[in-house]
Amino acid sequence: MRLMAVPAAAVLVALCAAPALAQPTTTPVPGPRDPNQPPVSSGPPLSAHAVGDAGTGLAVVRLAPDSSPTGTILPGFGEQLPRQSAAEIGVGLASAQANTEAYLSYERAVAQASPLGFAVQGRAPQTPGTLVQTASPDNAEPVTGGLTPPATPLDALLKVGLLNGSAHARWDDELGPCVSPLADAKTSVASLSVLNAIPTLPSTPDLTGLLTQDTPKLDAAAKQALIDDVKQLTAPLSQLGGLLSGTPDTGANGSLLSLPETLAARSTVELVGLPGSPNKAVRSTSTLQAASIRLLAGTPAEIRVDVVAQPTLTALSTGDQATSEVTYTAPVLRVSQGGRELGTLDAANPKLDVPIGVTAGQKLPLVGALAEGLPKLDIGVLRLQVAQLNRKDVVLDGPLQQGGPTINGYMLGATARLLDLQLLPTDALGLPNLPSALAQVSLGEQIVRAAAPNGGVVCAPAQAPPGGGGQAAPPKKGQPLAYTNAAYKTVPIFWTGTALLLAGVVVVAALPGRRRPLKP
Repeated sequence: MRLMAVPAAAVLVALCAAPALAQPTTTPVPGPRDPNQPPVSSGPPLSAHAVGDAGTGLAVVRLAPDSSPTGTILPGFGEQLPRQSAAEIGVGLASAQANTEAYLSYERAVAQASPLGFAVQGRAPQTPGTLVQTASPDNAEPVTGGLTPPATPLDALLKVGLLNGSAHARWDDELGPCVSPLADAKTSVASLSVLNAIPTLPSTPDLTGLLTQDTPKLDAAAKQALIDDVKQLTAPLSQLGGLLSGTPDTGANGSLLSLPETLAARSTVELVGLPGSPNKAVRSTSTLQAASIRLLAGTPAEIRVDVVAQPTLTALSTGDQATSEVTYTAPVLRVSQGGRELGTLDAANPKLDVPIGVTAGQKLPLVGALAEGLPKLDIGVLRLQVAQLNRKDVVLDGPLQQGGPTINGYMLGATARLLDLQLLPTDALGLPNLPSALAQVSLGEQIVRAAAPNGGVVCAPAQAPPGGGGQAAPPKKGQPLAYTNAAYKTVPIFWTGTALLLAGVVVVAALPGRRRPLKP
């Protein structure tokens, strides 16, 4: 015991004195209550305020659009909202986002390339296989790779080739969003075939008993002729009488729409120079690159759509309504069939209808120019549309994020499409509960949004406000901050007592022991 007393006392002193060597200079920032909780934005408030979004989808397929009510937690409000499609599926989604007001620090800049996204009656689960990069912290290089679409209940609607993507999100520790690029996402697909079958049409070749009695423009003889003509087709109407394969493994030869060449999409958000000012404007851009599109490829009715001019959609916000603008370069598409031009789609001529009809003695439906001069009964229409630019502007007078600072400025956004293909029913199809469109395929869906404060985005280091906020100020003399461990004012009393106790232990251990006298 005597041999162990002094070493033990020395170890005890060393252990107790160790915290004093790593004494904190300020009170540490408290951590989250939940260890798994993501970090929140910290540090001094930013001088730059900017919000921008850009999204581009290579293809979006909608079944029975505008057929399902939109659900909402607000009673009666769902009736005021646009109706949803029965099912939607998107391919090659590229999105770029920047938000200086984000509560979570890693949501200030987000770039994402997703292989697939789908929704059933407006409900969209999260899909795996996505490339995503967030900032802060900054990322010197983008993340790139192949995108593998996950299996979904809607796989029979489309066949996707090799998908590639990249995502790059950046952030400057001092200047915030004043870095290039701020958010940049890209996707590309080597081949794509969409709609091998139309689930909203009957899968039986016999329409007897299926037609309603109130079919306009059709008398009893015309209805019977329609039933007889459909019976002679090589496949039911769900396969457009044999123009579609109905199976997902046939690729382009058997699909309503197909891409024989690469289709690429890019979404970017960046800060650009503001003329006559050191500040910046917010610019969100969505671009597409495509060469040609095929409708009903591999059949006698094949239609070729060549992309002559590529579309670009840009939203630029300077913070002032007079100088902010949406710029759209509308696509130019040339439509032909069998070497014969059917029409040109552009901003001046945004719509072209191609009829689909049946006639006696034909085993396949007649499409477009093939039906000229022949008596037929139209069972559908392929409607091709471009542009469809929609724009919305908002004057800002409040926080961009709940709890954020009040910002006066200007926000604007827009949406557009490269090509919108709709399969519409006609009066001849007197089938019950048919939606306004049997199916809809949108190639190159684009959306942009940009918001900036009055005068533009200030690119300057963050400044801590006087009297609080931002980084902790140095302690004033005579009023030290609270410390932990050995830095409390009570520590000197503790050390005095500890030293006296140890001295007593040493003294007691060093004194020779007394022997009790033995009893006689």
